[in-house]
Amino acid sequence: MSLLPEQPACAAEAGTWCARFYEWTNNDFLARSADTIVGTTLKIGLILVLAFVARYLLHRLVTRIVDGAATARLPRRAPATASPAAPVRRAQRARTIGSVLRSTISVIVLTIAAIMVLSEFGVNLGPILASAGIVGVAVGFGAQNLVRDFLSGMFMLLEDQYGVGDIVDLGEASGTVEAVGLRITTLRDINGTVWYVRNGEILRVGNKSQGYAVAVVDIPVAHSADIAEATALIGTISQERVTKDDLAPHVMEPVEVLGVDRVGPEGVTLRVTVKVAPGQQWVVQRALNAALTDAFDDARVPRPGLLPALPPAGPPLTK
Repeated sequence: MSLLPEQPACAAEAGTWCARFYEWTNNDFLARSADTIVGTTLKIGLILVLAFVARYLLHRLVTRIVDGAATARLPRRAPATASPAAPVRRAQRARTIGSVLRSTISVIVLTIAAIMVLSEFGVNLGPILASAGIVGVAVGFGAQNLVRDFLSGMFMLLEDQYGVGDIVDLGEASGTVEAVGLRITTLRDINGTVWYVRNGEILRVGNKSQGYAVAVVDIPVAHSADIAEATALIGTISQERVTKDDLAPHVMEPVEVLGVDRVGPEGVTLRVTVKVAPGQQWVVQRALNAALTDAFDDARVPRPGLLPALPPAGPPLTK
């Protein structure tokens, strides 16, 4: 069979990609570009395979680390006041961070793979990278608050500053945490108002539900009261009250009577404290306030601002 006029010279070389492409397509352009097409295709395929393998291995590594952190037990020397919800919170925190890390790894790996693929097509990456740098700088200036919120949220999750269900004071807003995100923390205060606080705006966190809480009860008495007797009464009544069934599960240590806390023009303030489970300090405080008020009234301990009871009237005078 005679060669066609448009047949390239390389098509006569048996076993070459040029000959095979010309045999398959009878196209001179494809036959001449056969080596480039095959070489570029193999390089692109290798880049994609390596990218997906690297992404898979890195995701698997992150998943193993997250699973280990989520299921890890507390250390042997963990404090006795550790919250029972700590393992659950640790698992939630680890999974959230793992999701962020996996997404970040995917974006980085696939972006690098896309740049390498474009370079194989002969695309000049200089203008593209320069434009991307300019866009990145512009977005960085415009979205710096968003970046700050995101980074603050990451550190809050890593450091376990608070979690869902905790009662926290974030400065201008305080209440129960309903959701913790990488950008926004949602609180509900005692009046039922929902507050959305940007993580980047949180300068301090007061967590009232971490580890343990302290119920503090201040009892005012008049200057004329017997301080020693009133202090002893506070200790007895408080210890009896916290050992009852409704408060006992929440109390972690015996009552501690601190005695005189301050002296003012109206009277003397006595203070008693008790360590309780997280979030139960207000229940214990209300119960102790009620019990101590009744006990002081029964014992006729003089209180500031209250007039002493008048003695009963005697028989009428007779001439």
